[in-house]
Amino acid sequence: MDTKKQKNSQKTKKEVRHFPKSKPKVVVMGGGTGTFTVLSGLKHFPVDLTAIVTMADDGGSTGVLRDEFGVLPPGDLRQCLVALSDADLVIRKLFNHRYDRGGLKGHNFGNIFISTLEQVTGSLDKALDLAGEILHIRGRVVPVTLTKVELIAELNNGKIIHGESALSDYQLVSRFGIQKIYLKPKATANPKALLAIKEADLIIVGPGNLYASLIPNFLVSGVGAAFAQSKAKKVYVANLMNKNGHTDDFFVSDYVRALGGAIGKKNVFDAVIYNTKKPASALLRKYADEGESVSCGDECKKGEFELIGANLLADTLAKTAKKDLIYRTLIRHDPDKLANIIMKLLRK
Repeated sequence: MDTKKQKNSQKTKKEVRHFPKSKPKVVVMGGGTGTFTVLSGLKHFPVDLTAIVTMADDGGSTGVLRDEFGVLPPGDLRQCLVALSDADLVIRKLFNHRYDRGGLKGHNFGNIFISTLEQVTGSLDKALDLAGEILHIRGRVVPVTLTKVELIAELNNGKIIHGESALSDYQLVSRFGIQKIYLKPKATANPKALLAIKEADLIIVGPGNLYASLIPNFLVSGVGAAFAQSKAKKVYVANLMNKNGHTDDFFVSDYVRALGGAIGKKNVFDAVIYNTKKPASALLRKYADEGESVSCGDECKKGEFELIGANLLADTLAKTAKKDLIYRTLIRHDPDKLANIIMKLLRK
């Protein structure tokens, strides 16, 4: 009997030895649908996930709530919460529900809910903690700053563009060139965001709108330095398509250089993931006035970072309401394909 117990004890000890002491800490930085996609895939793996989200959004329902109630922008935060959620489908649909008539037309229930929680608790951080409990999220969602900011771009032709939505809609950014891009007022980094970056084992940037969703994170004071100093493996996930008027004819390396400039350090990324599969011609025609496929080009192959190309395209179209089906939903990353590549990098 004693011998049997001893054997069982030894077996248990042997099994325990194979499990890691803690889950790898993975940080995803960005905003919008790109961050939603990455989180949707990674939440199914045994990792400690943190989404660090831009606070420069000022369009649509988010913009109205910011203007009328003085709250921080909830839209990108909501998308991340839903992406990480393990709640029933009806709860996730509820948080994404958009009103199509009446006084609330154009508003999203989740945006209103988060903004109301912020007012009730007096803190967006507390509001996100409570919303995370309701949605049973696998991970945490952290605003990059708790400062109420406006994204401003000064172009080489002297024009000044105020606001993330105005910049996103402006079609001549790449023609004139951006002389300076900054946040007003100067933003203070959320301590939770800095801690997550410092403690991370892997940090993922992108995919997402370069000037509206990705770069604004690094315009927050201290974030670029924390990112550059972090011992984490740093990965950039390239966009599938270039944005007309913003990143016309960009190669993957052009995105990397632009991000390096915002971060304040060249060659900061350890690896870059990009798509090698050409989208269907019928879909590309729909993008004719909006962008073109991102290609690698020879200039990427300089050994500055590990270059990982793969078929990352989703095989099916997003199930989106007809009224919401716009060109950007047609060609998109597959969350599972992307997550599998990211996890291989994490294990290296």
